[in-house]
Amino acid sequence: MTPQQTLKQIKKLTEALVGLSLSNEQNFPATHGKINAAFEITVSTAARMSVALKNVAYRDIYGELEKARCFNIKMLDGALISLRYRFRDKVICEHSLSYFPSPDLEHFQNEPEIYLEDEIYADVIDRNIVPFPIRFDFSDDPEKFVDIHHPYSHLTLGQYENCRIPVCSPIGPLAFGGFILRNFYNTAFRKYSDKIPMTTLAFPNTITANERKIPHVVCGV
Repeated sequence: MTPQQTLKQIKKLTEALVGLSLSNEQNFPATHGKINAAFEITVSTAARMSVALKNVAYRDIYGELEKARCFNIKMLDGALISLRYRFRDKVICEHSLSYFPSPDLEHFQNEPEIYLEDEIYADVIDRNIVPFPIRFDFSDDPEKFVDIHHPYSHLTLGQYENCRIPVCSPIGPLAFGGFILRNFYNTAFRKYSDKIPMTTLAFPNTITANERKIPHVVCGV
């Protein structure tokens, strides 16, 4: 995938979620640099994203990101979706794709009969749900790579410092959006699946032979 294709996918994902009334707040992507050299796709408030790596309570992390509007998409249930990509000479060199669910779902869970008929809330009204952040990271930096222990592309669940589940390749915006919708908004995903944009475009595989021997994430298109 090229920088232009990646940027187009972010815009398509954002427009689709807004059009389906699954999102009520959004920041369209900002770009920095030159396509043929160093190029970044992010949001204008991305500098505040570093709070997500601090050793503070998740509620505080979420609150600061929300206050700074450090997201591409805010879902109706309060979840924040952020996508950042970096390219070097038109080749992807880094990405960080994050999903930060709202830490406070009591408003929905205390009055489930109000929200049960609305697809966006159908998967968050149960009281046994525990919100936790999800992040797909990729870096082509060989200094950071350690086979199995720090894959080029990996999935982090929660804020566990050493949780790095190998992923077969960098993840495109539409693949990431589909993953979030399918797993955390499944009722809405099934209803609107024909209106959610898909793609056959993908980034090249980066997973190693050793990483394939342990549980890992295989990405579709």
